[in-house]
Amino acid sequence: MLFVNDGFSPNRSASLLSVRDLTKRYGSDGAAINGVTFSAIAGEILGIIGPNGAGKTTLLEAVAGLLPINSGDVFWCGVPLPAGRRREVLFYLPDGIRPYQDQSALQVVSFIGNVFRRSDADIKSAIEALGLQPVLRKRVYALSKGYARRLMLTIGLLAPHDLLLMDEPFDGFDLRQTRDVMSVLRRQTARGRTLILSIHQLVEAERVCDRFILLSAGQVRGSGGLAELRGQTGLPNASLEDIFLALT
Repeated sequence: MLFVNDGFSPNRSASLLSVRDLTKRYGSDGAAINGVTFSAIAGEILGIIGPNGAGKTTLLEAVAGLLPINSGDVFWCGVPLPAGRRREVLFYLPDGIRPYQDQSALQVVSFIGNVFRRSDADIKSAIEALGLQPVLRKRVYALSKGYARRLMLTIGLLAPHDLLLMDEPFDGFDLRQTRDVMSVLRRQTARGRTLILSIHQLVEAERVCDRFILLSAGQVRGSGGLAELRGQTGLPNASLEDIFLALT
């Protein structure tokens, strides 16, 4: 795990990451995210759930400090976390990115592993966990969508940060591949890592996430575990999809 100083070391007795009243506007087009508040607990998988256009990517980029915001605050273990310091404790995996496209997948993974001072055994383990072996010699630009996603997830495994933000981590996978990747992510949280995933497929979200933030039109419409959300909506046997439709 990543060790940092000056009050930013993880404190398991408090919420790991807290977001309060985060708002991002784009000119006269209105707010892409509007007063979003939520917390992530150490060792959980938290799903940011909503359709395309709900504001999920904007929210992750704002939390990661990559996007300037109009208002709101981010806290790490109760301590204000300025945008310039967020890369010390969290690592963001965006959607649709192919890093170092002219390099082979192996060159990219090895480079990232060396940047993070990972051992050869760690690099090998991450490659095997995501099933990247068949395309290690291929250049990144030539990878299929699914293998490009596996490459990004491999990079995420090599990052030493306590918190990973992942934008649509299952996009490009079939049912069996999605299940395998879910198992990989679960093993990460079993080792103490925290994951925040943006997911538009509600069935997948229901299978992998511990808690949910239901986002629609840039606003939080509901939050909590599945049992809590069922209680809030009065739908004791509802799926996440039923709950989302009821609250939005």
